Amino acid sequence: MTALLDLLLAAAAGRFPPADALVEVFDSPPGPSDAVVAFTAHHVVAADVPAREILERLDPDDVGAPMGARFLAWLAGRLGSEAGMVDAVLAADPPTGPPATRLVPRDDLAGHPRVSRSIRYRTGVRVFADPGGRGVLSVGRGLADRLEVSVEVDPEHRGAGVGRELASAARALADGEPLFAQVSPGNASSLRAFLAAGYRPLGAEVLFLKAAPRPTEGVVGSSR
Repeated sequence: MTALLDLLLAAAAGRFPPADALVEVFDSPPGPSDAVVAFTAHHVVAADVPAREILERLDPDDVGAPMGARFLAWLAGRLGSEAGMVDAVLAADPPTGPPATRLVPRDDLAGHPRVSRSIRYRTGVRVFADPGGRGVLSVGRGLADRLEVSVEVDPEHRGAGVGRELASAARALADGEPLFAQVSPGNASSLRAFLAAGYRPLGAEVLFLKAAPRPTEGVVGSSR
């Protein structure tokens, strides 16, 4: 287990790093992305850049500097990548009973925009839909090899609780480990759906893809 994954799993269990205004620098984690991860007054930069070089770029009097546009742009250039959007990070435990919504494996949706994005940022992606075809969700290994979910509801079915149903049902796919979700803070409807489905906010993060999309790593169906 890497230091970043250990920290993320601890946060998912309610054990957060201290609010000490420190910036930790970890090696580049497993998975397709490097990252800057923000907890309350505590940040992690996970990338193969010397700690001294990173800390020299940060104002020690600005506790939010690691998530500032200037630093993120510099880090992207240093990594030869691009900074992704700032996402809220949430996590949920496996459910205590069977999901209310049955999920149907869908191996035919690799071209779906949400699935295509998931394949860029995750490995071992599995894709499902609800029986009515109202939305699609994908689950795969993302940052530091944690298990991540993404959900997309068809436009004509939005506002009816489908996102919450799918996010809740996805928890049954986690096989006993926490399930993580990344949500844009401006996407209030998605954020409400994940909160209603039992996901807890942990912090925020920005991802930096390590390489170009991997076209041979696609949907693997219903088995990992």
